[in-house]
Amino acid sequence: MDILACPVCKGDLVLNVMEEDDTEVVKGIISCNACNIDYPIDDGIPNMLPPENR
Repeated sequence: MDILACPVCKGDLVLNVMEEDDTEVVKGIISCNACNIDYPIDDGIPNMLPPENR
């Protein structure tokens, strides 16, 4: 998380874990508080595309 930035505004991101296993986050949300955009994590894969490109 330290090296990731919001692709829209380059702001800091916050990880909200909903489900995890021993090695990774399986389900969750990566949020940008600066521009109020949420990026979902499903099956361990974060979707970091801006909302208009999803």
